Amino acid sequence: MDQMTTMPPQELAEACAQAMWDGDSTSQKLGMKLEHVAPGEAVLSMMLTEAMTNGHGNAHGGYLFTLADSAFAFACNTYNQITVAQNCAITFLAPGTRGDRLTASARERSRSGRSGLYDVQVVREDGTIIAEFRGHARTVKGTLLSSQTVAKSDDV
Repeated sequence: MDQMTTMPPQELAEACAQAMWDGDSTSQKLGMKLEHVAPGEAVLSMMLTEAMTNGHGNAHGGYLFTLADSAFAFACNTYNQITVAQNCAITFLAPGTRGDRLTASARERSRSGRSGLYDVQVVREDGTIIAEFRGHARTVKGTLLSSQTVAKSDDV
């Protein structure tokens, strides 16, 4: 058994999230905040700015998708196996507007072999669900953390 499997699941999820966050310039530059991470789940939030609105004055769907996709990515990468999106779909239910703080909550529904299924709900501060996202994940070769990283955290 290698050291990666001995790290407690919550600690592993947090370490994986930090490793991903450090390299995720898109989420950072859009002002996203990683609010919560646990095995198979993640919550990210983002303030809708004027630059994120479309010609109707509503949240541009691409930004809503990006927020949901980022939450999906953090949720499916909590096991120290590099996991990517294989297919994603989003349904827009209500508009978002400039100044809204949106929260995307991703939850694992199924994980078997190299495949995973995740649902993400995007809500406004008032609790209105504005989008539902479903992502199919595929694990590929590689890990987020090195054995040295895990060994250093075991020494703490």
